[in-house]
Amino acid sequence: MTTIDPAPGLLRPHAEQAYAEELRALAVGDDRPRPPSWRLSPWAVVTYLLGGTSADGTVITPKYVGPRRLIEVAVATLATDRALLLLGVPGTAKTWVSEHLSAAISGSSTLLVQGTSGTAEEAIRYGWNYARLLAEGPSDAALVPSPVMTAMRTGAIARIEELTRIPSDVQDALITILSEKTLPVPELGTQVQAAKGFNVIATANDRDRGVNELSSALRRRFNTVVLPLPDDEDDEVAIVVRRVEQLGVALELPRIPAAAEEVRRVVRVFRELRSGITADGRTKLKSPSGTLSTAEAISVITNGIALSAHFGDGTLRAYDIAGAVLGSVIKDPVADRVVWTEYLEAVVRERPEWSDFYRACREITG
Repeated sequence: MTTIDPAPGLLRPHAEQAYAEELRALAVGDDRPRPPSWRLSPWAVVTYLLGGTSADGTVITPKYVGPRRLIEVAVATLATDRALLLLGVPGTAKTWVSEHLSAAISGSSTLLVQGTSGTAEEAIRYGWNYARLLAEGPSDAALVPSPVMTAMRTGAIARIEELTRIPSDVQDALITILSEKTLPVPELGTQVQAAKGFNVIATANDRDRGVNELSSALRRRFNTVVLPLPDDEDDEVAIVVRRVEQLGVALELPRIPAAAEEVRRVVRVFRELRSGITADGRTKLKSPSGTLSTAEAISVITNGIALSAHFGDGTLRAYDIAGAVLGSVIKDPVADRVVWTEYLEAVVRERPEWSDFYRACREITG
């Protein structure tokens, strides 16, 4: 398996840094039509996301494991005048997909607005250098462009994370930008018109519905693609193994094989608890309050490897992952503890091959 080669000294390289060689190889051999300002053709962007081989034989590692049609729809949307909204529960790789789409299309994933309850309109439109504003009055030199304004000027992709966390009145600053492809600057009597290639990728957590719902006017400007949790256990195991290996390289953790047995065990625990039924379909279960996503499974295994490397014998064992599993499942200390205890006694205890995991969990659970 090909792994990332992070830029030296960086804890978390941007996609365009970590996968620069793959992007270069795809661009060199890409003879398909490219929309204005795109670094790659839509076909090559999909290949970059889903994996394949470039014209010169370079292996393109999969960045996303899931239905090909979803990624094709997402890429095709960005080649039109409609913005893209990636929707899903936490841990379904919305941010990951957004970053890699931006890297492949624009060569940069850093034109980013992080949505929070405190995000102001200036983060989407523009702000001011107040020292220059007071000294000189409104001027181009005093204006501080937002990532969205910069993307409009350069014909690039702007990213907006957690759109539904942003207050509704601030969200609506996007309406004119997305419909007219124009950002007025009334203080200067001017406007910024979007260059060809400009578009927006927004992400939203469907568990945030009701927090700051998108207005119907804004929702119409987006094409929504729902990213699901992996349907197949083998696919989810493959995702976890790949991302754990990549994180191990980036974090410079001592090399410890991510034991397939432990990875599959964590994935199965999470899948059974979030679906409310065991893998064999025989036992119905209560589900905890958390999402128990693939991203959390990756975190559990990575934490287990760190424990084994620094405090264990260098082999990933049940005892190394038990604590992190418990922390992922029990978000509500009362209700979730009941759910976990019932699962532990009714399911884990009845699987002889999981006896080591049962003992480790009981020791930590108390």
